[in-house]
Amino acid sequence: MPDAPDSPDTFGFLIHDVARLLRRQFNQRVQGLGMTQEQCRVILHLSRHEGIQQVALAELLEIKPITLARLLDKLEESGLIERRRNPDDRRAFRLYLTASAHTVVREILQLVVTIRADANQGIPASDLEKLNSVLSRLKANLLSVELQRIPGAPEQTPGGKS
Repeated sequence: MPDAPDSPDTFGFLIHDVARLLRRQFNQRVQGLGMTQEQCRVILHLSRHEGIQQVALAELLEIKPITLARLLDKLEESGLIERRRNPDDRRAFRLYLTASAHTVVREILQLVVTIRADANQGIPASDLEKLNSVLSRLKANLLSVELQRIPGAPEQTPGGKS
């Protein structure tokens, strides 16, 4: 018999608790770098999308542009990012990491590896692969449901591909 929907052992509660504990571990460890989780998210996304415009980065991070602007101000003051005017649109800025930010990216990624190793202790690699597969499928299913509610969105297959 499945757990009651409000039981702390149900799937949704477990996913939420694991995510919360991972965030807490990350927040505790990243303080040593003098950064917040939100700043790290910005830095890591910029490391994959250098030259992105502020508006596009806000959409990617799913945060309000004004919230991102404040985060960018702090990162710029810390010498980790720079804003450059977009030559095609002088009202817009493109975002770039500074040389010192690349060192910070490596430190953040090392923290992630350490936290992942701590979380994965005692779990066989095959179980972790299966977990990743199941979570990827859940994500694709939920994104598909979201897309079905958006007028004019491309149709999705059950695997999440259009």
